[in-house]
Amino acid sequence: MNMATRIATAERRAQRALPIDLPVGQILQRDCVEAMAALPDACVDMIFADPPYNLQLGGDLFRPEGSRVDAVDDDWDKFDTFEAYDRFTRAWLREARRILKPNGTLWVIGSYHNIFRVGAALQDIGYWILNDIIWRKSNPMPNFRGTRFTNAHETLIWASRSEDSRYTFNYRAMKALNDELQMRSDWVIPICSGGERAKDGEGGKAHPTQKPEALLYRVLLACTNKGDVVLDPFFGTGTTGAVARRLGRQWIGIERESRYVKVARARIDSTLELDESAMKIMPSRAAQPKVPFGALVESGLIVPGTTVTDARRRWTARVRADATIDAIGQQGSIHKIGAAVQGAPSCNGWTFWHMEDAGRLVPLDALRQQYLAALG
Repeated sequence: MNMATRIATAERRAQRALPIDLPVGQILQRDCVEAMAALPDACVDMIFADPPYNLQLGGDLFRPEGSRVDAVDDDWDKFDTFEAYDRFTRAWLREARRILKPNGTLWVIGSYHNIFRVGAALQDIGYWILNDIIWRKSNPMPNFRGTRFTNAHETLIWASRSEDSRYTFNYRAMKALNDELQMRSDWVIPICSGGERAKDGEGGKAHPTQKPEALLYRVLLACTNKGDVVLDPFFGTGTTGAVARRLGRQWIGIERESRYVKVARARIDSTLELDESAMKIMPSRAAQPKVPFGALVESGLIVPGTTVTDARRRWTARVRADATIDAIGQQGSIHKIGAAVQGAPSCNGWTFWHMEDAGRLVPLDALRQQYLAALG
């Protein structure tokens, strides 16, 4: 291991080390800006924020049959002016960026009432936007007055602390979660309802804007690893904490409303962490050991003389003892010959070339994964 690698490894370990006074597994009952200001610099790996939306409701809303809609009318969602909301937004975003590790990321969710103001503020402060995600609700509340389109989605912004951040993105885990298709930026997930909905002491909704655990599950699985510290400055009934505990992540919650804190604590205490083996996710390509094609030949997984072909059987090549292959009068690596037969500048030979196995074509990459599994 060279000196540069040693330094980089030491820095990563230092970033992952928990400060002694970091209140993991706790709900800090106070204003979010004050609570974050009391935390040390660069101490958390990810922040998930579900701030007030500033809905600006102009009165009660009723269904066609006359029943009143249980809308968001709490004091914590009310701001006198847009300027007041912007000051609040910039204050918590600045503290959030300060406590994020250099390679940390922020997720913030909102509706058309506030998300554009939040997005402009975070760019002004120095965050780097990576994606905006559309959470499309499969069961949205209808527009009872019939005066607008049904508001069937919310927007999440995913941003790194800076343009240079080497942020976590578990691409392969997201692809596996999506039936081996690239995960897109539009997510169809039901709103929180039924047994998942946290209840207050009278059996009603404990919180008007509780987010579904499926949403947080996807966010945390995509952008954190086991043991990472996730902070939620608007903790509510503890969805972030419950999912973090389930996935083996450390968490810190900030919530000033005592009625929500009580519900969140009971909810998280009843959440069971997944078994260690169940929490393992498919590693990224970069995190896997480098495996030369020759290792598969040496191990006997591929026998010299084996014929390989592309998925459509347009070209064939024969594997040689030195792990090269030959086709169209040329000899070279699986990548070089794959590019040559297609007349392409480059080729991923692992996914391009296949071999016959029990009457079906299997990509060479499947054999590479088999080899890696044998290595443990």
